[in-house]
Amino acid sequence: MNRVGFFITSILLALALLSSMLFVVDQRQFGVVYALGQIKEVITEPGLNIKLPPPFQNVRYIDKRLLTLDSTDTEPMLTAEKQRVVIDWYVRWRISDPSEYIRNVGLDESAGAMQLNRVVRNAFQEEINRRTVRELLSSKRDALMNDVKREVLETVRGAKPWGVDVVDVRITRVDYAETITESVYRRMEAERKRVANELRSTGAAEGEKIRAEADRQREITIANAYRDAQKIKGEGDAEAARTYAEAFGRDPQFAQFYRSLEAYKSSFSKKSDVLVLDPSQTDFFKAYRNGGSGK
Repeated sequence: MNRVGFFITSILLALALLSSMLFVVDQRQFGVVYALGQIKEVITEPGLNIKLPPPFQNVRYIDKRLLTLDSTDTEPMLTAEKQRVVIDWYVRWRISDPSEYIRNVGLDESAGAMQLNRVVRNAFQEEINRRTVRELLSSKRDALMNDVKREVLETVRGAKPWGVDVVDVRITRVDYAETITESVYRRMEAERKRVANELRSTGAAEGEKIRAEADRQREITIANAYRDAQKIKGEGDAEAARTYAEAFGRDPQFAQFYRSLEAYKSSFSKKSDVLVLDPSQTDFFKAYRNGGSGK
């Protein structure tokens, strides 16, 4: 029984020792083998590998993929015209040489991201100090990002290379600092109100001009209509007078009688109308005295 237990224990110890000596490197990682705290080997290809058991050798893994570093600092920067702006940016980078990275930067990706963040911010601050806000918002932004990338690469490839490669540097947002944003909005609002008031004034002037023109055209139309009406009325009166004259010329006695009736109608238009006359001494009632003969 003791032999069986010893055999089983030996097998388990052997398996444990073997498992501590084998390790797998993923295709997304570098495998760095340490021997007593020193870098023994860097494995760049994926697969199963073997090493000495701890504490003689240990292995650490470093990401070999393309990494993204986003800005987290909201501290404003000064432009060439001393305007305080806040920018958001990101950097695409990767670890290209694990040995140099571990020696000069750190043991994991966070150490490189921390130092790279400081370098990129300083490069942005230097380049923004040389440019105006208009240039930051125009097509010259590409030149700014290229200059920042160049400065960052000069730093990471300097006397002590970081073992990293910076692929791209991009600005995602440029905005005024919060302390002056409100005043900028107020100026923009005042400018919009000025333009709106100017448009209203122009519209009111155009409206008055249109109304004045319409009134003038109305007066002209009314005057022309009155003129034409008076002309037609005059022609009608003339035609009526001609017809009356022609009719009365054919029968003067009837004309005299008709005019007398019209005179009576005009004189007694109301029941209260009263005329005090001597019928025998006036020709006004001549038509009645003669029985309508008019003689």
